[in-house]
Amino acid sequence: MASSRRPFLSREPKREWDQPPKNMRPPGSLPIKDYAIETPLKKSSEGQIFHEVKINLDPKSSIAAVNFVLKDEETGAWYQHRGRDFKVPLVDYILNDGSVVGVNGGFNIWPGAFLPNMLLKSEEMPSKDQDSSSESKDTKQENRHVEGFYEEQPITKQVVIQNSATVSVTKCPKTAKNLLYLETDLPGEVVVHWGVCRDDAKNWEISAGPHPPGSTVFKNKALRTLLLSKDGGNGCSRLFTLDEEYVGFLFVLKLNDSTWLKCEENDFYIPLSSSSSFPAQPGQGQSKVVLESEKTVEANKEVSQISYTDDIISEIRNLVNDISSEKSRGTKTKGAQESILQEIEKLAAEAYSIFRSSIPTFAEEAVSESERQETPTKICSGSGTGFEIVLQGFNWESHKSGRWYMELKNKAAEISSLGFTVIWLPPPTESVSPEGYMPKDLYNLNSRYGSIDELKDLVKCLHEVGLKVLGDAVLNHRCAHYQNQNGVWNLFGGRLNWDDRAIVADDPHFQGRGNKSSGDNFHAAPNIDHSQDFVRKDLKEWLCWLRDEIGYDGWRLDFVRGFWGGYVKDYVDATEPYFAVGEYWDSLGYTYGEMDHNQDAHRQRIIDWINATNGTAGAFDVTTKGILHSALERCEYWRLSDQRGKPPGVMGWWPSRAVTFIENHDTGSTQGHWRFPNGKEMQGYAYILTHPGTPAVFYDHIFSHYQSEIASLISLRNRKKIHCRSTVKTTKAERDVYAAIVDEKVAVKIGPGHYEPPSGSQSWFLAIEGKDYKVWEAS
Repeated sequence: MASSRRPFLSREPKREWDQPPKNMRPPGSLPIKDYAIETPLKKSSEGQIFHEVKINLDPKSSIAAVNFVLKDEETGAWYQHRGRDFKVPLVDYILNDGSVVGVNGGFNIWPGAFLPNMLLKSEEMPSKDQDSSSESKDTKQENRHVEGFYEEQPITKQVVIQNSATVSVTKCPKTAKNLLYLETDLPGEVVVHWGVCRDDAKNWEISAGPHPPGSTVFKNKALRTLLLSKDGGNGCSRLFTLDEEYVGFLFVLKLNDSTWLKCEENDFYIPLSSSSSFPAQPGQGQSKVVLESEKTVEANKEVSQISYTDDIISEIRNLVNDISSEKSRGTKTKGAQESILQEIEKLAAEAYSIFRSSIPTFAEEAVSESERQETPTKICSGSGTGFEIVLQGFNWESHKSGRWYMELKNKAAEISSLGFTVIWLPPPTESVSPEGYMPKDLYNLNSRYGSIDELKDLVKCLHEVGLKVLGDAVLNHRCAHYQNQNGVWNLFGGRLNWDDRAIVADDPHFQGRGNKSSGDNFHAAPNIDHSQDFVRKDLKEWLCWLRDEIGYDGWRLDFVRGFWGGYVKDYVDATEPYFAVGEYWDSLGYTYGEMDHNQDAHRQRIIDWINATNGTAGAFDVTTKGILHSALERCEYWRLSDQRGKPPGVMGWWPSRAVTFIENHDTGSTQGHWRFPNGKEMQGYAYILTHPGTPAVFYDHIFSHYQSEIASLISLRNRKKIHCRSTVKTTKAERDVYAAIVDEKVAVKIGPGHYEPPSGSQSWFLAIEGKDYKVWEAS
C-alpha cells in the first residue's frame, strides 16, 4: 500500500498550519500551497509492514507542534484523529483540544479493534529553548520542550470485501442447550471474538463452559476462538455450545492483528430466541468499527432434528459399517476400500471442525454391546489443534536416578523454548518393572521416577511454560498382588481389588474367568478384560482421577493391540483429553527377508484400530518408521511414495491421526529393539518435521548433538504453520533421493541424490541443510 504522509508544522499555538523550514523537510517533500508540505512514507527495510518518515527537529526553534493527516494513495482516503488533524506537541503548554497525541494526550480505546498502528516516536530529548521569543507564549507559561516519547496511535481504514458468513442455531435434544454453528469462506486463519448477552442491552459477557478448545479470555468480557479449516481449505468453521439462559450471541471476526470485520459499524448479533429465522443484527458492543463490510450473516433457528452435524456422524458410521461388513465378506476390492477410507477422512475432518471432545452433544447412556454402534456419538479431536509437536520426555534408563521428575522440571523452560507443545511422561504408577510398564496398584503414584508430589510439581511447571502433558496409561495388563488357590498370580489388591473375572479367559498363564480377549495377549502379565462393566467403570474413574489430581491433558496408551479400540473410545469420551495416541505396533510385510514396497495391509491394521476408536485417538505411525528404515539403510528412497504418489504410511491415509516418530524407549535407548539407521537420524527428522501428521521427537535425540538441527526444523515447522493435515506433493522418489513440497510453503529432500525445487512463480531459498538433507522455504 502506497501512503503519503503530510506533516505540517505550527510555529505558534494560535496558528494551526505553516510550512516547516527547508532544513527540516524530509527528502521527497513537495510544498502544498503556502501552509503545508506532502511527504511520502517509506518502508524502513524489506519485509517491514510499517511505513515511516523521519523529521529532523531543531530543539532551539520556535516550532510548537507538528500537525499532520494521512492519505492513502491507493484509495484517496484521508485519515484523521476523531475528525480532526493529528497534533504532536513540542512544547508543554498547548491546550489539549482532543487532537493532541503524545505525552499530553491519548485515546480511550478498545485495544485491537483498529487497523495498522501508527508509530510516533522522538529519538532525542530536546533542551529548553533559552532564546525563544516571549511573543510566542503567555507570560504565565514557560516554553518548555517536552521530553522524548514513543507512542502507538490507531487509524481506521474502510475496506469492502466479498466474503460471507453463515450462522445456524439449533437446540440439542438431550441437553436443551443451543448449538451455534458458524462458518465462513474467508481464507486463512480467522479468529472469532465472541460473547453472549442476557437481554436487549446486548452487554458482552463470557458464556458458561464448555468453550471450544483453544479459546482464550479477553479482558473478562469476551472469548477468542480460532475457526478450524474445513476439508479442502475452503473456509473455516466452529461449533459453540450456549446455555439457554442467553438471548444473543455477539461476535466480530479477526483476520489478523490489524484487520477486523464487523456489521455496519456494530458487532454481529445473532438472537437465540424461538423465532424461526432472522437476519444478523447490529449490536451495542464496546469496539469501534474499522471495516465497512459486505459480509452478511444468515441464521436459521428451526432445523431438522437430524442436523448437519448429525448427518456427518451418521455418514461416517455408515461408511465404517460398510467397509467392515464388506471386508468380512471379502466382496470389496482394495481400491474400493481405500476410496471409502478417503471419504471417511474427509467427513472426519469436516466433523472435527464442528465437534470437539469438550462439547456435550448427547447424554452418555449405558448400552449393550450390540447397541453401541447405533448410539449417537460425539467426535473428539485425537490430534489437538493439529499443530502439536510432541517430545517423549524419558528413555529406558530414566528411572535409575530416582528423581527423574525433578530433573525434567529443571529442563521445562528449555523444552518449551525449543518449540515443543506436548510432552509425554513415563508411566506414573507403582510397577513390578522399574520402567513402569508392569503396573500393579494403579492409585499408587510413588514410582521409580519420583513421588506423586514431585509429579504434580512437574506437571504444574510444564503447564506454566505452555506445555500440554500426556500421561502414559498402561490399560492392557496389570500385575496381581496375590496368588489363587492354584498358585497363579491373578488376584489384585489396592483400591482396585479385582478378582480373576477381570482377566481374559484365553490367556493360559493366568486362569482368568473373564471373556475372551478382544485383541492380542501380552503374556508377561494378566491381560485385563475390558468387556467387563466393572473394569471399564473403574478404569474410567482412575483416568479421570489422574486428569484431575495430576493435571494430565491427554494420554499415550500402551499396547493397544491387546484390546478393542471401541473400549478406548469409551475411555476417551469419559476423560475428554486434549490429545490421545495409541501404540499399535506389529510387524510390517516382508518377502524372503526384504520389506515389501506395498505396506497397505500394515497401515490398514492401524487405520482399523483408529476407526474402532471412532477417530477419538491417533496412533503412532509405525508404518512410516519401518519404511524409513529400509529407504535410508538400502538407499531406496523410492519407497517413500506409494502407488498413488502419496506418503506410504498412516500419514498418507489419515494424517490427522498419524503420530510420526523415528525412535522411542523401546526401539532405541538401551533396549534397541528396532533402532533407526545409525547416522541417518536427521534425515528421518527432516522428513517427519516437514510432513503432515503429528511429529514426536525422542528424548535421547533432542538432548544430543542433534539438538540445534532438530530445533531448526521445529522452528521452521512452526513458522510455516505446517500441521497434521498439510498437503504433500511428491516431486521426486528415486533410488537415491526423495523430495516433496508441503503446503506450497516448504520443500524438502532427503538422500544423497540431487534435487532443487522447481523455479517458476514461486521462489525458494535454502533454510536448513545437513548431511543428505535440505529444506527450502517459499519466499
